[in-house]
Amino acid sequence: MLQLGALPDHAIAELETRFELVAFADEGAAISAIPRLADVQGMATSGKATISAALLECLPELKIISCLGAGTEAIDTEAARERAVELRTTSHVLASDVADIAMGLIIATARDLFGADQFVRSGGWTLGKYPLARSLKGARLGIVGLGAIGSALAGRAEAFGMAIGYHTRRVVSRSPHPHFESLPDLAAWCDFLALCCPGSPATYRLADAQVLGALGAKGFLINVARGSVVDEAALAEALQAGVIAGAGLDVFEDEPHPHPALLGCPKTVLLPHIGSATTETRDAMARAMVDALVERLRGDA
Repeated sequence: MLQLGALPDHAIAELETRFELVAFADEGAAISAIPRLADVQGMATSGKATISAALLECLPELKIISCLGAGTEAIDTEAARERAVELRTTSHVLASDVADIAMGLIIATARDLFGADQFVRSGGWTLGKYPLARSLKGARLGIVGLGAIGSALAGRAEAFGMAIGYHTRRVVSRSPHPHFESLPDLAAWCDFLALCCPGSPATYRLADAQVLGALGAKGFLINVARGSVVDEAALAEALQAGVIAGAGLDVFEDEPHPHPALLGCPKTVLLPHIGSATTETRDAMARAMVDALVERLRGDA
């Protein structure tokens, strides 16, 4: 078993009880140890370490890559497919917590909770009432990506009385919600645009100036996907110019360094990538990562 990049101690301990484990900090270090990799059948990674075609060429017996997380943008997925290497993530485990954060960002931006908090702390309440915000009931939520996270968010939003629409490359037959073939069309329809899609070259800066313009002056952008899905410079400009009403972001393109203009913008709620950051979910993610490896490799034994 090859461990690439950092993993939680308890996940490493579990791997060591089940497999002969060899660990490297990155793919460069792994490639430099090619003779030791000839018999590697599985790989455990956080999904952040680069896994290129060059590394996969060094792993002739590799059958599965198991990622502790939902992101696969650092992996050459096409090269993995060509080599019949199975790719598993723990997106099904973290979906609930990430959807909770997305719903929390929707509430926080719609009702300006952080602004209201500061209003009380600063003594503003003693001088007058806080401005009215907007209701979620009857509001339209556009979801980009209707996988495990997007579907979980849709269920939560329905409980708040929101109308749901979504954009994906293909219609999701199990979904009762309307599908929009064009992302700008979805943005123009909705009041809140929630990004729940994977980070990949196909989704790079998908939320650009055109989409933000379609979202409009009363619209809010919510991102729990990957920072790369948003053109942060265009978002900062849209917020400053009043093109959109606000944004709730848990992810950024250059973490931990959001675009500087976002930091001082009162129309934003900014979180430090905490979508799946609960003790329960992180433990479950580690178990799911190990279980996927055991299932695939012991099944071939």
